[in-house]
Amino acid sequence: MDAALNLAAGEPVEDIEIHLLLEALYRRYHYDFRHYARASIKRRLRQARTQLGFVSLSALQDALLRDEAVVTRLLDYLTVQVSEMFRDPGYFRAIREKVVPHLRTYPSLKIWIAGCSGGEELYSFAILLHEEGLLDRTLLYATDINPAALEIAQSGVYALDRIAAFTQNHQRSGGKSSLSDYYATAYGRAVFDKRLRDKVVFSDHSLVTDAVFAECQFVSCRNVMIYFDRPLQDRAIGLFRDSLSRRGFLGLGSKETLRFSEHANAFTEFVREEKIYQRREA
Repeated sequence: MDAALNLAAGEPVEDIEIHLLLEALYRRYHYDFRHYARASIKRRLRQARTQLGFVSLSALQDALLRDEAVVTRLLDYLTVQVSEMFRDPGYFRAIREKVVPHLRTYPSLKIWIAGCSGGEELYSFAILLHEEGLLDRTLLYATDINPAALEIAQSGVYALDRIAAFTQNHQRSGGKSSLSDYYATAYGRAVFDKRLRDKVVFSDHSLVTDAVFAECQFVSCRNVMIYFDRPLQDRAIGLFRDSLSRRGFLGLGSKETLRFSEHANAFTEFVREEKIYQRREA
């Protein structure tokens, strides 16, 4: 009876399992999800446990400690892989109309797409820069923590039934050409021109544990930090600040903001409605 009462009064068993599983994932494989928003992580782990066929999160933890293939499958649940090319067309129109004139003043450019997922945003930037005559002098960094997502991004291959939405977004973003100019079709798939990847460096990079690796004129990290807790959001924004050249630009997702960050004073709002910020001079 006393033991039952202590269990009822203590931390829920599932919460303990989640804590231990995330700690095991970090210690064994160095993937750190310990500071992701707990409600989101709990929902994804429940889904992973069910879909992967484990009776409990403890059983899932035991498997991932012993089988790296389980970790690969688990990452697909813990990282968000939902995106579109030219997602939120107003964001890309604002870059084209308001940011590009500033980017033209640099003899060379470095742009970081953080949390690039399957590469949809990367190719959106590459096409936009090509249309604006800037791609040849730009080096793009595409990073993610999920190796499977990086492989998709490097392949540039997408299901053909997604292209209609991509095309509509491209047009609404102010595209200056036809999206069909950039891909070929075969076997129900669209394969994007490999020349769009000639100036891209693909790399695994964690906003949780890794450091700054380059000075950039633009960092785009959208719909990633909504899954972080507040301290981790601040860490990521600090990385972006340190990665940007003076008066460099930062683009966030529509539901993200710098307003409550300890680094907010390092930026000014550049295009408020599209969550594009500019780093201050000092």
